[in-house]
Amino acid sequence: MGGSWLVAVAPFCVAVALIVLPGLIVRMAGWNPRALTPYLLVPAISTAIVAIAANLAPLIGLPWSVIPVAIVTAVAAAVAFGLRRWVGREPVERPPVRAIVSTVAGLVLAATIIVAQLVYVFGDPENISQTFDNIVHLGSIRLTLDAADASAFAVGRTSDIGFYPNGWHSYVTLAAQTTGVSIPVAVNAANLAIAGVIWPASSMALAAVVFRERAAALWSAAALSTGFGAFPILLLYFGVLYPNMTGYAILPAGLAAVFLLLRSSGRAPLVRAAVVLLVICAAVGLSHPNAFLALYAFGAAAALAEMLRTAFDRRERRTWVRTAVIAGGLAAGGLLLWRFARTGSAMSGWGAWQSTAQAFGEAALLSPRAYPITVVTSLLILLGFIAIARRPLTYLRVAVPFAVAALMFVVASGLPAGTFIRDLITNPWYNDSFRLAALLPVVGIPVVTAGVLAVVDGAEWLLHRWSAPRWFRAVLSIAASAALLSVGVGPNVTAVANDARASYAFSSTSALLTSQERALIDRLKETTPEDALILGNPWTGASLAYALGGRQVVDKHVFGSRDDDELYVQKNLVNIDDDPGVCEAIERLGVTHVLDFGAANVFSNPDSGVEMAGLNDLRTSSHLVLVDSEGPSARLFRVEGC
Repeated sequence: MGGSWLVAVAPFCVAVALIVLPGLIVRMAGWNPRALTPYLLVPAISTAIVAIAANLAPLIGLPWSVIPVAIVTAVAAAVAFGLRRWVGREPVERPPVRAIVSTVAGLVLAATIIVAQLVYVFGDPENISQTFDNIVHLGSIRLTLDAADASAFAVGRTSDIGFYPNGWHSYVTLAAQTTGVSIPVAVNAANLAIAGVIWPASSMALAAVVFRERAAALWSAAALSTGFGAFPILLLYFGVLYPNMTGYAILPAGLAAVFLLLRSSGRAPLVRAAVVLLVICAAVGLSHPNAFLALYAFGAAAALAEMLRTAFDRRERRTWVRTAVIAGGLAAGGLLLWRFARTGSAMSGWGAWQSTAQAFGEAALLSPRAYPITVVTSLLILLGFIAIARRPLTYLRVAVPFAVAALMFVVASGLPAGTFIRDLITNPWYNDSFRLAALLPVVGIPVVTAGVLAVVDGAEWLLHRWSAPRWFRAVLSIAASAALLSVGVGPNVTAVANDARASYAFSSTSALLTSQERALIDRLKETTPEDALILGNPWTGASLAYALGGRQVVDKHVFGSRDDDELYVQKNLVNIDDDPGVCEAIERLGVTHVLDFGAANVFSNPDSGVEMAGLNDLRTSSHLVLVDSEGPSARLFRVEGC
């Protein structure tokens, strides 16, 4: 990290420790230390522990801190140890040295590359995403820190949401709480850890299960986790969708757990795999429900395909009956989930933006939103499709989840709004092609890995036939590894990163908070008393006085319930000198100061936030005394005479 990023080192290390240590303790208690794949499931297990601890803490009367995490970790480790003793120890052979080296080196290099990518995207540790959703995310972090409560029932209070997934918020709040850094620094540091550790580890866990811990597959999955702009960078750019990003980062580990369960036989492996799946489902679901729905869709489709293959092979009535019953249960469960997760028309109005043919092409090349392709990955994708076509039964678990993800992306981005099938399938994702585009690398990396293995197998056959010397094999292996790692700086990643970087920069024209507005907020602790209550238009970023300036605000987010006084003031504050009702409402609310950031809003749309237009472009008067200003439109007023 550069000099300015030194402030993020401590919260980054805290986040990494939270991602690694709880799950590692449970893993060592519950599995044979020789088993390789469980190490790659550690971040997913840790996320479940941290998120569950945040939900349990208020129930047992503890403020949110690392103490509830330690308690839940100890209990989970005891349960894991007891489960291991009850179901029996698993016989595990020591994995090959090549697999161990590929796992460790691949994870370290992938983490390093992803962290470097995101440091470039964020630009500065104090930068924030200049996007709409960040209003609620930053406010919710401040709220959870103030209340010492990061439960799913507390996180959404900034916008009157009764239950909000808290996995991401749990990591960020602990990073901020234990190091004392500002909220923007804690957010960026935690995102570096989540994307840099959880995501590549989960991708490698899926590769380890699908490709039987083959060293080339582990190395490939690690390198490829750095090579697609659609994830994780796209979700750190659009929205901004931090909880979605966290859930998707864990999703491959969840799919790996599904496959472990499908291939298990005997009581001990079945029980162990089922418990692991339940734990990771909790991690995914508490990070974001959309991610859990995706896991269900991918896992159910893969399970059904496996059962159908078995039924066709055995041709037994009993097998067909069992398959039909399970298929019916999966379908019923899916219908209930999709019905429960439906979003209203106001939230799911995202329309298609391209033709169906274009959508198919983008899905096939894992390059959505018309971003350029990286030649290396595109060639390997095509080779992966060829490998699947040659051995469809062998690669069934690779092909089916990818087909489901591609279908959902094509439907969301290529079918017109209002289409029945589109609303039926993708409504829980708000019919938003960005959220579905980010799923493509999650299940696409195994497809590309199949292409890598086809190349590796072909090269090994040629080298053996030609009796190539060891030095030549070593040089070729190093060159191939370097070529694969180069995808992390390929055109697909760099194009998305450049766009994302622009959305984090502070300037005089930033969408959510300009550099002048940020400067004014940074001075609030000097210009306002500690008990100040600030009124401002959240559409313009004024509500961030709470998250970034440490002062209470009337409106923490654009959405949420307002009483009659709030509604009246939002519409009529501009008339404070002529309308006595404004002063009366302000006095009842207890407002002491007003932040005016002009009429420009986060969407640069004059129709957005018109109901709060009375808070914009205020005039200095006997009731509104100018206290501080920065630039032409950022002003802080003190309310007097009310």
